[in-house]
Amino acid sequence: MQHPRHRVLIHSAGARKVFVGRVRYRRPGSFRRRFELSAQAPEDDLQVWVDQDLCTGDGLCVQYAPEVFEFDIDGLAYVKDPGGELLQSPGARTAVPGRLVLEVIDSAKECPGDCIHVVRGSDGVEVAGPEAA
Repeated sequence: MQHPRHRVLIHSAGARKVFVGRVRYRRPGSFRRRFELSAQAPEDDLQVWVDQDLCTGDGLCVQYAPEVFEFDIDGLAYVKDPGGELLQSPGARTAVPGRLVLEVIDSAKECPGDCIHVVRGSDGVEVAGPEAA
């Protein structure tokens, strides 16, 4: 079982916010971008999909967000719908639950196959993955 880490953010105005969740410091400013993305998530309703042609089957996504990703019998990762049903059609998208936004974005950024795409549902712009800006 993983234990959440607590982080306190102190803004220039002196306001304090407690952030609960897994925080990984890969490069300067990455936490801020992820925090901003998580703040946008309820408004933008993020969706995620996996390109199985590029999937290497390493399983980082399944470890980070088992409620969203799952392996099939072929050893490749697929997304699941909110009911837990595996979506096996190519390019199938599913909504990212608000509480798992950071985990899904982390899995897209750290995927060795660059096969996880996180897009905004409103306009289809990729916010995490190989084609993200």
